[in-house]
Amino acid sequence: MSKVIQALLTGMFFTFFLDFFIFLGIKLNYIDFYEIDLYYNILFADNQNIYIFLILSVITGFIVIYVNNNKISVAVLGSLFVLSLLTLFEPVGYALGEALFMKKNSTLKDKKFTFYGDIYYEGRTEITFYDHELKKTILLNKKDLIK
Repeated sequence: MSKVIQALLTGMFFTFFLDFFIFLGIKLNYIDFYEIDLYYNILFADNQNIYIFLILSVITGFIVIYVNNNKISVAVLGSLFVLSLLTLFEPVGYALGEALFMKKNSTLKDKKFTFYGDIYYEGRTEITFYDHELKKTILLNKKDLIK
């Protein structure tokens, strides 16, 4: 196996671990906080940015395979793992989830009603929405909304 392919596969391996903990922290501290009915696998698959994943995989693989100084490799990878593990702490995981998914002061319309509030999460077919007038969280079907 060529060293380039080995670096890419190694980088992908380490990057999957990093992503696992990032999305786990978001699931535990943001998705579950708002009681959004969403499985971890769907959260992970739907929100994985392939470009960021590939870039991080290449960088991580390069560090592991091509950098001959083990102290530098361990320091960089250790720092990345610590950063990804930080999402398991409630304030960090919640803040990251909020930054990625929440859209404040949004207006959504269907055939009958207009909704004013915050989008907590936009899924494949449904939007989890907090309506300021109703003062509760509601699920809106994307098919029923008017653009």
